[in-house]
Amino acid sequence: MENQANTLFTSFDADEVTFFADLILPIPVPKLFTYRIPRGMADLVKIGARVIVPFGKKNSRVLTAIVARLHNSPPANYQARYVTELLDEYPLVNSYQLELFRWMAEYYMCCVGEVMNVALPSGLKISSQSKVQFNPDFDYPELLTEHEEILLTELKKQPALTYDELSRLAGEGVNIAALIKSLVGKKAVIVFEEIREKYVPKMIRKIRLHPNYEEREQLLVLLQRLEKLPKQQEVVMRYLRHVPVQHNPALNQKGLDKTILNQDDELSQSSLQTLVKNAVFETFEVIQPRFADTSAPQGEIRLTEHQQRAAEQIMARFDQQNIVLFHGITGSGKTEVYIHLIQQALAGGSQVLYLLPEIALTTQIVVRLQRVFGDKMGIYHSKFSDNERVEVWKGVVSGQYQFVVGVRSAVFLPFDNLGLVIVDEEHETSYKQHDPAPRYHARDVALMMAHWQQAKVLLGSATPSLETYYQAKQGRYGLVELHHRFGDATLPNILLIDTKQEKRQKTMKNEFSSALLDALEMNLERKEQSILFQNRRGYSPYMQCEDCDWTAECPNCAVSLTYHQRDAELRCHYCGHKEAVPRLCPTCGSTKVKTIGFGTEKLEDQLQVYFPSSRVLRMDLDTTRAKDAYGQIIREFESGSVDMLVGTQMITKGLDFDNVSLVGIFDADRLIHFPDFRATERSFQMLTQVSGRAGRRAGRQGTVLIQTANPHQSILQKIIQNDYKGLYEEEIQERQDFNYPPFSRLIKLTVRHPDKAISQQAAERLCAELTDALGSTRVLGPEQPLVERIRNQFLFDILIKIEREKVNIKAVKAYIQDRINDILTDKGLRQVSIVIDVDCL
Repeated sequence: MENQANTLFTSFDADEVTFFADLILPIPVPKLFTYRIPRGMADLVKIGARVIVPFGKKNSRVLTAIVARLHNSPPANYQARYVTELLDEYPLVNSYQLELFRWMAEYYMCCVGEVMNVALPSGLKISSQSKVQFNPDFDYPELLTEHEEILLTELKKQPALTYDELSRLAGEGVNIAALIKSLVGKKAVIVFEEIREKYVPKMIRKIRLHPNYEEREQLLVLLQRLEKLPKQQEVVMRYLRHVPVQHNPALNQKGLDKTILNQDDELSQSSLQTLVKNAVFETFEVIQPRFADTSAPQGEIRLTEHQQRAAEQIMARFDQQNIVLFHGITGSGKTEVYIHLIQQALAGGSQVLYLLPEIALTTQIVVRLQRVFGDKMGIYHSKFSDNERVEVWKGVVSGQYQFVVGVRSAVFLPFDNLGLVIVDEEHETSYKQHDPAPRYHARDVALMMAHWQQAKVLLGSATPSLETYYQAKQGRYGLVELHHRFGDATLPNILLIDTKQEKRQKTMKNEFSSALLDALEMNLERKEQSILFQNRRGYSPYMQCEDCDWTAECPNCAVSLTYHQRDAELRCHYCGHKEAVPRLCPTCGSTKVKTIGFGTEKLEDQLQVYFPSSRVLRMDLDTTRAKDAYGQIIREFESGSVDMLVGTQMITKGLDFDNVSLVGIFDADRLIHFPDFRATERSFQMLTQVSGRAGRRAGRQGTVLIQTANPHQSILQKIIQNDYKGLYEEEIQERQDFNYPPFSRLIKLTVRHPDKAISQQAAERLCAELTDALGSTRVLGPEQPLVERIRNQFLFDILIKIEREKVNIKAVKAYIQDRINDILTDKGLRQVSIVIDVDCL
């Protein structure tokens, strides 16, 4: 019992009278805060529920917190403040999630409040940054209290006021959160920004006949009475055609969407309003699920012989191991196998989570999944509005969604009965969050979540990460392989184009080899589609003066500005700085300022020049900022109205287009020679994945052209031969020789400060202290990264390599944290910040 009391998250005796709660606040502090629960709430507050609390000096901030523990022991070191308001009748965060928050904070060396802040959609959080404005439609002043009248008087004078400002106006002793909640309930004010996205159900207005006219006799009397009012009679007849009340009066209770009756003309709208006013019709509102899908599920899918065998092997492995790696080549039909397994899990009454690495990938797969599962499936990713994400969150709690497909943030959803977790394209770096903390990897978090709920995990990839494949080869994971493409389609024919030779022969046209241009032209003649991959967005990576070598650089970061032609501006892809394109060189005044290199925007522009009658689309971060931009691009390309798709790595991941027969790859050498120990692995993964987009239809082999200055590189030969195992054998030996993952754990510490000397001083001191305790073979650095300054902060990296065997990793992390705290509490170094990245990529 004593151990239970000391754990971060504990349950409590339901019969015990409790007056205190330990709360998780969405702020980066290491400990929980204890608040007093008002006696009126004592029986209502539950672990996992959200509450609103004051925080800061003089209660200057309002925060949403999660109840982590209930007890009757007041804090020893401070006077507990009161919980202001209870937001949930039933908990929206379950015990598995609370344990996950705790584990992530410990493992990724951050604060549990930071985990909470990332885990909960902002629609479930209220903060003092929320703003309030007067509702111009409000006209019932008799409903207001004295305090409410004071606030509304001020709100009418201002565009909007914050919680803090309203709290000062209301004066001491006034519960500002309760006051604003009351005003919102009376529709006197509108709350927006963070709180604006607090979940509001989507409502649709419907209309139905007044109950007086449901019976046949009264309905006939009504129609006779309206004979002299033909427009109104037509509206009633239109309603009866959609809702045959005369045959079944009970249908009238469901009503009809109001837009159906008044969509034809303005006269019908006016007539409908009159009929409502005269109590012939009555209006009402119903909640409309945002993910409603009216199409009927298709039921079971049919697997090919190879897919069926793979599914059976996966189930057999699950009988022995909880984690299975499904290594299936590109185009082998892994998705169909996933669907089959999902159906089995759902039939057994379990929940299923299907993780995808990229929003672009969800667009196409979701359509396929909805054909099978209909509106029983939830969708969760960052392009959705917060209301939509909260609806899925609540749908999981209520049981509406037993199956959710989503990107990395979906691991935080409140599952409590997981049976199966699928991590598709498990090798993808998109699963790793880089900012803010926690800097987690969704695949690894999913493995822990599944472990606690005793769920099975299927890791799928055509090019698994070396760490995952190593675990499978060691027998820790099950391994199932599928080496046949779906429908007997064949792997594409991969050819290497020697750009050095083409440049010597002067057959290159800008960035295009003659071989690639010829292949594109032939593809157009055959009315087949092409994909062109360049992993750099923008028009050109930088601009330079031919006379003095001036280069446009970001004032905040040690990086050149990328030229974006469409918007006629230079942009920094690190801090977002933008500036106009100079007409003359700022240094020497020369007019010879030119662009150097190329990105996706430049390729798109050149394709329009070489093939003016073709239709070209571009998919990169710049063209997909809008909510449905991914879907729109994919639908257009899928329809066949687009001839060529140019894009960055987001086009490499699992997209399935039957009519794509050609893939062109630019700048392969830059990927291969990137200074990172994972460069070879990632080059193989990326180039193999994008190559797999070609020739996915049976009976037609696709073609892949890779432009390179060195066709004899070993990695390119392995890509041509689809030799993943050969790549693995070479790379795993190097990893072992130099003690890199999977043989070690990596922790990267990045020291940042606006003054380079201070940043370097802090990094060198931290590195020396860590080296003294851990040894020079485990601590590397400090060194400046490739981009040494970002957002006016100078960076120094320290890399720590810890063996996986025979080392107490918790003790090592605790020691690292203590040394970091020493730096951060030093008076001369207090402005230094240190970013901790566990399992860095």
